Amino acid sequence: MTPRRLLLAAPALLLLPPAARASQEEMEAAMRAFTGGVTPRPGRVSMEISPLVENGNTVPLSVLVDSPMSETDRVRAIAVFNQRNPQPHVITMRFGPRAGRAVLATHIRLATSQTLLAVAAMADGSYWSDSAQVVVTLAACVEG
Repeated sequence: MTPRRLLLAAPALLLLPPAARASQEEMEAAMRAFTGGVTPRPGRVSMEISPLVENGNTVPLSVLVDSPMSETDRVRAIAVFNQRNPQPHVITMRFGPRAGRAVLATHIRLATSQTLLAVAAMADGSYWSDSAQVVVTLAACVEG
């Protein structure tokens, strides 16, 4: 593309709709839907993610919950939420009564710098959480 064509096309790029992004309120609403309205307490959940991410297309994430995974004290599910991706609910992983450890390890996409929230649902009906701030230098999840 020649510089002249690029200059002629530039105003049209301004007409493209902005990428859809969830808000803090949408993230909190998704979290409340997961917890049934119960506010999770901080603790027992440990989220591991780099605080500075160069490329948001594939970001390693792991969540570990401190639980003996016994009959009475075990994790039923772990859910991860994000603040500024198009969809605020990233993933939910469920654990059966025979699970030996409550660990979630995956890669996610991040649209931009944002807050992530991991919530664990326990068998006794309690909810525990951890959050992390992530700075993304090259965004992912861009629609257009």
